Amino acid sequence: MTMPQYELADPPTDAISAIQFAPESLRLLVAAWDKHVYLYDTSEASGRLLNRFEHRAPVLDVCFGEDEDTAYTAGLDYDVRRINLATGEQTVLSSHSAGVRSVLLSRPFNILISASWDSTLHIHHLSSSSPPTTLNLPNKPFSISLTPTKLVVAMAARNLHIYNLSDLVAESAAQGVPPWQRRESSLKFMTRAVACMPNDAGYASSSIEGRVAVEWFDPSPDSQARKYAFKCHRQPSPEGIDIIYPVNALTFHPTYGTFASGGGDGFVALWDGVAKRRIRQYQKYASSVSALAFSADGGRLAVAISPGFEDGREGGLADGKIGVFVRMLGEGEAKGKGAK
Repeated sequence: MTMPQYELADPPTDAISAIQFAPESLRLLVAAWDKHVYLYDTSEASGRLLNRFEHRAPVLDVCFGEDEDTAYTAGLDYDVRRINLATGEQTVLSSHSAGVRSVLLSRPFNILISASWDSTLHIHHLSSSSPPTTLNLPNKPFSISLTPTKLVVAMAARNLHIYNLSDLVAESAAQGVPPWQRRESSLKFMTRAVACMPNDAGYASSSIEGRVAVEWFDPSPDSQARKYAFKCHRQPSPEGIDIIYPVNALTFHPTYGTFASGGGDGFVALWDGVAKRRIRQYQKYASSVSALAFSADGGRLAVAISPGFEDGREGGLADGKIGVFVRMLGEGEAKGKGAK
């Protein structure tokens, strides 16, 4: 049985770039191109907007900090910021030389990692007032994701680096940190998103060409033989030709290890990556799916939709709806079905 969903009131006024649930509650952070970060309480129908936090430029990513009153943001003002969600106070932790695409917190190592289009990572040691460690990347980063022990960085030119977090916090990190593994993406076209498995075993990545790849960290030949890619988020045209959409968002369920994908076709699908099966696909949304997030307890899936440019039109913001929907998940709704 498919459970109900509700739309959050007071959505952003421009495209949504990122969403994240709090680590323990049903608070939700939303980053948008309207230069604001939004904080919602999603525990009740329609949710409740708790606050908005203005920035100098569009915000590209946001995450909760060490507690639920702290957030970190990244955006086109080149800055990595800390926000006190209770008081609204903002502090710049570091500045890159180009837009900052991603920001993530590793709680086990107490570090904040930012990835910028200047082809660097900043490793912020939150227990220290020292400047962040800067790591140079070979290419522009498009997406990053964390496990309890590893960082995955998906870049331009189909490059992908996997770092051990223990290496990033070592004293020698200031002299540079070689990645634990260097890989070439299994996908032939530009990477749009990467998301790590919650069991620390591997990751999924998606491309602009309607495909998702699933890979494992273990470098052994047997493990690497398990990796695969599949087509998705493709819809037939009236002429019977597949229209291919970008897969904009990926997120893993915290308990079951299944994952959701969201595409430019306006659909969200749930997948069992181990059994290589689609679990279900939800109804079409009114715009492109731009971001996805499961709640910490796995009971809700937040879906952000924003106008995309899938129709090929250029210029300003495309026509379409901007909004955030929260879907209540039934018991076992996101559970894998097992192999065929």
